[in-house]
Amino acid sequence: PKQALDFWPMSSAAGNDNDSAMDKDLISEPEAKRPCARPQVETGAIDQAGSTADELEAVVAKALRETADFDAKEAALADFEGFKFTGSLRPGRVSSQMPVPEGCRGPLPDYALHRKGLPRSEFLRSRTKTIPVLQGEDLEKMRQVCLQGREVLDLASRMLRPGITGDEIDRVVYVACRDRGLYPSPLNYMGFPKSICVSVNEVICHGIPDSRPLEDGDIVNLDVSVCLEGFHADLNETYFVGTCDEESHKLVRSSYNALKAATALIRPGTLYRQLGAAIEKEAAENGCSVVTAFCGHGVGRLFHGPPDIPHFKKNKAVGVMKPGHVFTVEPMLNLGTSKERLWPDGW
Repeated sequence: PKQALDFWPMSSAAGNDNDSAMDKDLISEPEAKRPCARPQVETGAIDQAGSTADELEAVVAKALRETADFDAKEAALADFEGFKFTGSLRPGRVSSQMPVPEGCRGPLPDYALHRKGLPRSEFLRSRTKTIPVLQGEDLEKMRQVCLQGREVLDLASRMLRPGITGDEIDRVVYVACRDRGLYPSPLNYMGFPKSICVSVNEVICHGIPDSRPLEDGDIVNLDVSVCLEGFHADLNETYFVGTCDEESHKLVRSSYNALKAATALIRPGTLYRQLGAAIEKEAAENGCSVVTAFCGHGVGRLFHGPPDIPHFKKNKAVGVMKPGHVFTVEPMLNLGTSKERLWPDGW
């Protein structure tokens, strides 16, 4: 994971199904903070999540039974001796990587079976700045994989409570993807060992799910990406666990508002470089700084493709928005410095 040198940055839209204190700040789009209240797509696989707490517990219990051989409780602790952490968060135990799920619909990503997880198609794209334009059947496939990704994220978010571990969330996400014929895009990407990124407190992004139980007062970003019939969806939200302090609310609220400021500019003819200025302006007005090490990106046939979308002003992003472009906007803000420090796990 990448950790902030001061506190914690938030990636993408703020979401919270547990704390009504955010209501006054999100009245412009209240459903965005309650993803689990959104209507479910009417497919059999998605219905497995259930609509009651008992049904959810049954889905989770089944998934954990089926993946019991990958329980992180028996895994060894990573060697972080001598590493200077910037906050109180410490890594837990990380279980072994699960195999490629059976029954994935469509071709697997090129990195799925590569021994080092190298996405060769993305390396080739670095030679061009051409932004793909999706139309017709391809655009419909993109919509479908995004809906499926939303459902998996909603399922994962319903698990959040003190005591649950990132490892348990990951195992449920793995089974949810498998049962829907999805490939969990993070799995084996550049060697990433899990099916979801779980980034807690001062971790900026790319948090590897482990055995650490979530605690009251944590803020947690869940980053779900899935692949269906050759197309990737990439989406995430940040959630409060129990009762969080005002600084946490300020950070999540500022990040959400920065996202809204950027998405208000999304239309044909907008320069991609314009989004960064809107994000940084909102962050500065709320005493936050923008993490410059990571950016939004195109998504579709590639997990990460053009365009690159920096979240800071005076950037050199290339391109103009056109109908059929599909991309992510995922501002990451800090309280304090914008700098980051890489954990010894390489993520």
